[in-house]
Amino acid sequence: MNKWIRGTNATVLSLAVIGIFIVLTIFLNSAKNLQVDLTENNKFTLSDQTKQTLGTLDKDIKIISLTTTDTNPYMKREVTELVQEYKKRTGKITFEEYDAVQNPAVAKQYEVSPAGTLVVQSGNQKKTLNFYDMFLPSQQNPNGYSFAGEEKLTQALVNLDVKEKRKLYFLSGHNEIPLAEMGLWRTGLEDANYEVKELNLLRDGKIPDDAEVLAIIGPENDLSDQEADLIKTFLSGKGKLYLALGFNPDMSAAWKNLDGVMSAYGIKDQHAVAIEPKQSAMNSPLSIVPEYSGHEITRKLQEYNLLTVMTLAVTLNADQPNADFPATPILKTTAAAYGETDLKTLSAQGSSKKDATDVAGPLNLGYVVESKDKKPKAVVLGGSTFLVDQFIQMQGNRDFALNSIGWLQEQTDQVTIRPREGDNLSTALVTNEQANFIFLGTVILFPLLFLLIGGGIWWRRRKG
Repeated sequence: MNKWIRGTNATVLSLAVIGIFIVLTIFLNSAKNLQVDLTENNKFTLSDQTKQTLGTLDKDIKIISLTTTDTNPYMKREVTELVQEYKKRTGKITFEEYDAVQNPAVAKQYEVSPAGTLVVQSGNQKKTLNFYDMFLPSQQNPNGYSFAGEEKLTQALVNLDVKEKRKLYFLSGHNEIPLAEMGLWRTGLEDANYEVKELNLLRDGKIPDDAEVLAIIGPENDLSDQEADLIKTFLSGKGKLYLALGFNPDMSAAWKNLDGVMSAYGIKDQHAVAIEPKQSAMNSPLSIVPEYSGHEITRKLQEYNLLTVMTLAVTLNADQPNADFPATPILKTTAAAYGETDLKTLSAQGSSKKDATDVAGPLNLGYVVESKDKKPKAVVLGGSTFLVDQFIQMQGNRDFALNSIGWLQEQTDQVTIRPREGDNLSTALVTNEQANFIFLGTVILFPLLFLLIGGGIWWRRRKG
């Protein structure tokens, strides 16, 4: 009788536990917004900016992940988990995953990176994010990483709501760097709702009325008198200037018109190339890692420890400031640097030695110009090679290029979400023998041991 009662109690207790588990499972499944993030870095906790953006979505968003076998599995997991968190918080987002190789028709619609591509789309509007743009070097662990995916994805959602594209014209006709060689920067600008066009003043005869910013990137020849007059007229109104100089051994002779455009803001081209003997960027003293000033353009880069690398950068100075348009330096070399003025010898030999004719450091490599009422007017940089596809992916080059245009255009919808420290991932190398031992132990031996122990306990109770 006692055995029957004990058996009945055990059965009832088991059924009760199973019933409680089922009810609890149904409750938790129905409470979709109930979530407790117990991860070390709160990787599943979204920022207030993201929650606000998701809460105000008024149109359907499709997010597509395109990966290949070359995609880092850790990156894929981080990005996928992030998108799933967005999807949980709004019914406006759908998420689809594709293998770009197995689905060529889908991949053909988008510019797919083998490292992984995330496409954010609503109607005819589309923003493309590369996986590797979401991952930054860790500040706390040299073997770790920081994940900036939330900032990138939320910014893409914000940009989808922008109806009007800003006009950005790139000057040509002076051997500037062609837009075809700055494809990654151009794509980034277009994703940020800029309309990018090329402008040849000799052909077009004027700067279009809808132009907001004129970009002059890496010119190797001076402007003509007529072009200089058109540009000065444009800048005397609401027009803004983005000037990134390039190296040319003939620039040691004064470029009257280009120098005249800069002098309107009190900035002077010193016609010298910055040399940094003690830096090791790309193992070349001609490659400079400038120090940031803490300006709005560089503040986030400085906070995230992202460096900008400039090669063959021209030194600048503003020793005769314009009170109407004050210029502020934002990029500077160390005191050990100097400006090589013998450009022809530097070009011929590829090396330099400091002498009395050179410009002493520290050197300025970039300025921002504002009006009296603190409105952005110009960005003048001593280098332009960091903008080409070959170098723009290095460290903070792309972010600096986009940030400087964003500051010039007074973008007020910039999303700022601090990157989250990623897991400290390490790879264990396991031999075939070790792998077989792990398999036998975890899949066969340990389960069998628990079965034997349980069976023994059951047998003893049955006998007793």
